[in-house]
Amino acid sequence: MSPSEFVIWRMSIFMGGLVFFLLLELAVAYRRPSVSKTKRWFVNLGITVFNSLAMRIIFAGAVLTVSAYVTRNHLGLLNLTPLPYWAKVVVTVVFLDLLLWVWHLLNHVVPLFWRFHRVHHTDLNMDVSSATRFHLGELFISESIKLGLVFFVGADFLGVLVFESSLVLAAQFQHSSLKAPAWFERIWWWLFVPPSMHRIHHSVKINERNTNYGTILSVWDRLLGTLLHDVNQERIKIGVGGHFDEKKLGLGHLLVMPFAHYVR
Repeated sequence: MSPSEFVIWRMSIFMGGLVFFLLLELAVAYRRPSVSKTKRWFVNLGITVFNSLAMRIIFAGAVLTVSAYVTRNHLGLLNLTPLPYWAKVVVTVVFLDLLLWVWHLLNHVVPLFWRFHRVHHTDLNMDVSSATRFHLGELFISESIKLGLVFFVGADFLGVLVFESSLVLAAQFQHSSLKAPAWFERIWWWLFVPPSMHRIHHSVKINERNTNYGTILSVWDRLLGTLLHDVNQERIKIGVGGHFDEKKLGLGHLLVMPFAHYVR
């Protein structure tokens, strides 16, 4: 697969998920928006387009290039083991998701990283558009780390493709403002991350926000003691203290937020 085909694939997954979960939100919404959904989407999709163009310029084909290099030269842990191919793909996805959990945790506990990550958390409502509301600085650091991890584990293109696709769809689902059936969420909680779990993570309360770091799998929170379940969903207020003025959460404000006054 060429870099351009990889970009087309990711864009197809992104757009398909965006439309699918938007339609579900409109059909079975969890709660009514407290601010204009149209304005929020303009901001969230605006920063998404800006980030996509910048990342395409900076990291054009980098992940696939590194993946092809380690596979061709038999580098990385997976290329030194006799595991069957399907198992290597599974290990790649699980390993990268675990390291993503660690990275997410660091974004909350390291002040420098939180400066960038709070852009994501200042969204006043949660819906599928929140899934890509990130500052370019955070994406630049995370992509750089991912390149090193792909090299270290020796991930080939299929493992990377499955991980990237799963990551996009999981993030869109867990941010969606849709009312999922209670029985489904109870089952989904055991291994994956439903909207109710991630909604707690977006709470304005710091002791609730600093939990539930999982993206694809919820098992890391369960195993490492950061899982929070028993929270009244109806009382969760989304956002970050000190950032409740909708007029100060425009695209321009989000781009300079990491360099402005620090807010915990």
